[in-house]
Amino acid sequence: MEPVRRKALVDAALRVIGDHGSLAVTMSDIARQAGVSPALAHHYFGSKEQLLIETIRSLLRQLRNDTVTALAAARTPRARLSAVIRVSFHADQFAPETIAAWLAFYAEAQRSEETRRFLVIYARRLRSNLLADLKVLLPADAAERIAEGAAAMIDGLYIRQSLKSAPIGIEASIALTEDYLNALLATASPSPRSEKGRPHRTTQGQMT
Repeated sequence: MEPVRRKALVDAALRVIGDHGSLAVTMSDIARQAGVSPALAHHYFGSKEQLLIETIRSLLRQLRNDTVTALAAARTPRARLSAVIRVSFHADQFAPETIAAWLAFYAEAQRSEETRRFLVIYARRLRSNLLADLKVLLPADAAERIAEGAAAMIDGLYIRQSLKSAPIGIEASIALTEDYLNALLATASPSPRSEKGRPHRTTQGQMT
């Protein structure tokens, strides 16, 4: 039962953080949401801080797995870019409680070095996945500039989604990011590598 209960506590932490909009929740709040006692929650995780770290690890792990699967199914550099964009706005990642939890972790990163480290990992993975295929299509300097812009746009759309007065849906967010990418790809000079093609990457070479 331990893996099941640990997952239930992580899922409960995500929901409670999302409902509160901050990490100012108690182990009792999380345990109540999971339907277990606070003592059992402490038994599995030791402290609220350890449970919160496991929660952000879980978010990153799910995002990584979804990205690896999506990239494995894409056959061209441009299709892989679209796969990265679509995964970023997947329904699970774009759920209101998940967005609220991400924003809470960003706020906590101003105080917690460990939380900041995990968010840096996320940012590097997103940039790396965009940059890998942009470099096939464009010169390195243009690829890096567009990768930074696309990553910033994805993060910005998450923030906009958190403003309940101005929500943006999944498909609209994907379309906006694709429009941005298409506009810049159309004006940038192609990379010599894009004409020669590129060997298909294995999923092991994706986000690690």
